[in-house]
Amino acid sequence: MSEQNNKIDVIVVGAGPAGISCAVTIARGGKKVVLIERGSFAGSKNVFGGAIYTQPTKEIFPDFEASAPLERKNVDHKFAILGEDDSTVISYKNKTEAAGSYTVIRGKFDRWMADEAKKEGVYLVEKTVVRELLTENGKVVGVKTELEDYYADIVVLADGVNSLLAKQIGLREEIQPKDVALSVKEVIKLDKEKINDRFNISDGEGCIYEIFGGPMLGMLGLAFMYTNSNSITIGLGITLSELVERGIRPYDLLEQLKSHPTIAPLIKDGELQEYSAHLIPEGGYNKIPKLSSDGVMIVGDAAMLVNNLHWEGTNLAMISGKLAGEAAVDAINSGDFSAKSLRKYEEKLKNSFVMKDLITYKDLMDIAHKKSDAFLDYYLRTINSFFKMFTSVDSVPKRQKYYDFVSKFFKERKILNILSDFWHGIKLVWSILKWY
Repeated sequence: MSEQNNKIDVIVVGAGPAGISCAVTIARGGKKVVLIERGSFAGSKNVFGGAIYTQPTKEIFPDFEASAPLERKNVDHKFAILGEDDSTVISYKNKTEAAGSYTVIRGKFDRWMADEAKKEGVYLVEKTVVRELLTENGKVVGVKTELEDYYADIVVLADGVNSLLAKQIGLREEIQPKDVALSVKEVIKLDKEKINDRFNISDGEGCIYEIFGGPMLGMLGLAFMYTNSNSITIGLGITLSELVERGIRPYDLLEQLKSHPTIAPLIKDGELQEYSAHLIPEGGYNKIPKLSSDGVMIVGDAAMLVNNLHWEGTNLAMISGKLAGEAAVDAINSGDFSAKSLRKYEEKLKNSFVMKDLITYKDLMDIAHKKSDAFLDYYLRTINSFFKMFTSVDSVPKRQKYYDFVSKFFKERKILNILSDFWHGIKLVWSILKWY
């Protein structure tokens, strides 16, 4: 084997939630671990919607609520269906639920996690880019940075959705435009009192909006809005294939979203504080790559672990990092770093909610691509049309209104299309239920 002056037990590439969770778990297992981050600090390059989930976070940091830089505890979850100028909003509110989520600012929260990791014995190297993986006889044995080479028994890749390192060793194929979304978001500064008043919440309480339709009608895309202590996070994600085929820019869609009659009053008089963009893996279970090989494992976004329907990614990243860390400790204790040994990580992942949830929705994206004109356009408009009809008061008899609504429904969408929609809906429901 080559000269290995910089040999340690594990190298983790990427100091996001997955990488930090993995490194912390390894350090707690009594092993030497180096966490390499290309940004100037952990969280400087990371982007997400805005919420971390209580229960998964406690698995890594049991007492995080006492010291982490949290914005608001989310007590209200709204689902908004937007038409061109109208909307239907469903709200679920629970102020007593212990489990749930908090809004956070990633630059602050990831730095806090990194500091906690260092307290546990993790050696953090920042402002360092890993250029490539070092291999010998087909086994990963370390990493090459712009400064020097580092060697380890195991390398864990938490380097994000593009994961050039995973591609280098053939664990990942080139990502397809339909399997990744471009998410853009803004953080808009707004007084705490205005946030509380407009979202009907109190100090420390937060509200989440999941948004369908609006400028994204007929497209494979969703939008979101989160309340922070003194700001609002608003953004959307659209698959790259949609953006290319339609020749549109996500920022233009975001501007249209912000001007929608339902959204505009909530962010009125706000001041733009931050703009960011980020790629999100959208392929689901069917696009998950091989997750381990000789001397290497892949976690988080690099492993395509995102539940796009529920906007869950951070929790999947943290738990995948934890499970990979456990597998690394077991491998070091046994002295076996082969693909067979590290496959324990995949087994752990399959037995966790992470893979079970992804399997549940494994057919979702295929159906969404085929039926986006129906489920993300026509039926969204129809829901708004129904409530417009149902709530309107005039001199037209209610029976006539119902008749006109049903008649219009079948005129605007042919019966064969409706049957096809119904069939695909049944297929999706069956794919979810058959696993049980």
